[in-house]
Amino acid sequence: MTGAAAASRPRVTLDTLARLKAAGEPIVMVTAYDHPGARAADAAGVDVVLVGDSAAMTVLGYDSTVPVSVEEMLMLTAAVRRGLTVPLLVADLPFGSYEASDEQAVRTAQRFVKEAGADAVKMERGGSTVDRVRAVVAAGIPVMGHVGLTPQSIGALSGYRSQGRTAEAALGVREAALALQEAGCFALVFEAIPAEATAAIMPGMSVPVIGIGAGAQTDGQVLVFHDLLGIEEGQHARFVKRYADVGAATVAGISAYADEVRAGVYPAPEHAYPMAEGEADRLHAMLGR
Repeated sequence: MTGAAAASRPRVTLDTLARLKAAGEPIVMVTAYDHPGARAADAAGVDVVLVGDSAAMTVLGYDSTVPVSVEEMLMLTAAVRRGLTVPLLVADLPFGSYEASDEQAVRTAQRFVKEAGADAVKMERGGSTVDRVRAVVAAGIPVMGHVGLTPQSIGALSGYRSQGRTAEAALGVREAALALQEAGCFALVFEAIPAEATAAIMPGMSVPVIGIGAGAQTDGQVLVFHDLLGIEEGQHARFVKRYADVGAATVAGISAYADEVRAGVYPAPEHAYPMAEGEADRLHAMLGR
């Protein structure tokens, strides 16, 4: 989809997502962390853009999502906002910015809406997060929930492992999802949940569910920008599918540039700006040459 075609689409709202779910039309969500990424996602015609705290690792160089700050996430979200026209913009509330109290959660969520232009925020886990969700929704800010593998809780989850692999664990995921739905979440992310468990939980979900490693039974899918474009090398989760190899193309392009600079091939005459006719001679005369 071209930029012009994307601009002709009506802006995606919460009602849009609800209608897509009701019609059985898949919802497309992707992460983005900067203005160019946002413009690309917008032009591609996705429905939702998530400024995920995965930015901690993909663009900020942290080892996990835990260290990223509110200020860093606000900066990234504002950059993405400036690049979007159509998709709904959701921002992750980073670890430590909403768990302590309802007041803290509302205050942080308000900053993402007011300062960064987010349409909604995302919060992880069930448990006490359910109360935080209820408070933020009551303050007039839409909330997307997140269950299953919740990266902010990797310590408690013993690392990046799929969740709900036993019947008891799947019931726990279902309980958390239903509690978040009841608290007012307009949508949920199911991450790294066995497809069989997802299929068993979905009949109870009245709000859109976006899957990432949760099978094809959800109402939509999300992938990390850098994963689907092959921007980063290294080990990836089994649910990641690469649709391009931007990383290799980037290295090849920079290498070709470096080779030409070292060989004296770049810049060539066509890459230089000319002076006005006769001005070079006048300059040399002024310099006594």
